[in-house]
Amino acid sequence: MTTVDDAQLRERVGADRLVAILRGTDVDATVTAARTLIGAGVTTLEITLTLQDAEEAIAQITADAPAEALIGAGTVLTAADVDRAVDAGAQFIVTPTLTASVEYAIGQGIGVLPGVYTPTEIQRGLDLGAAAVKLFPASALGPGFIRAVRDPFPGARIIPVGGVGLETIPGFLDAGAFGFGVGGPLVGDAARPGGDLRALAERAAAFRDAVRATS
Repeated sequence: MTTVDDAQLRERVGADRLVAILRGTDVDATVTAARTLIGAGVTTLEITLTLQDAEEAIAQITADAPAEALIGAGTVLTAADVDRAVDAGAQFIVTPTLTASVEYAIGQGIGVLPGVYTPTEIQRGLDLGAAAVKLFPASALGPGFIRAVRDPFPGARIIPVGGVGLETIPGFLDAGAFGFGVGGPLVGDAARPGGDLRALAERAAAFRDAVRATS
């Protein structure tokens, strides 16, 4: 699978509005959870590099992913992280902050969702050309923060991450959220050995319905 640039990633996130974050503890379980999500129609995924042997998980997922799937790597901190993630098959990257990996990836034509927390960081990320910015932890700021920021920056593309649940999606969308990155509330225990894949599929459907109901 080939990488996508920031324009392509922006279009995809704007259409899907949902990026599933798999912060797994086991390669096999992470791969199985990713395949379950894709089967349930959640096709934009982030596999975090905090997983030991994350490159192997990314390689396995991308090897048989359908054409509509978009597989990224998360917690990408350095230029070297970008290279190893892309070499494994990652199509875009996600960072926790405005690290050196952001400018490096953009310079390589690779789509980026950089982590931000303040209005200054939001503007900086968008000025760099990022597809959108990841507001983390969004639960500490709430929808009102996004609404306030978008008054002076109406074109800001902000993706809340951290503590986003089904009950908070309508409020964030009303405030102008561009999309969502969802980890634990969506994935649960599914990226760990013995995780409940049936429950994962059910949650995937619920999150997709919540986004669609307020689109």
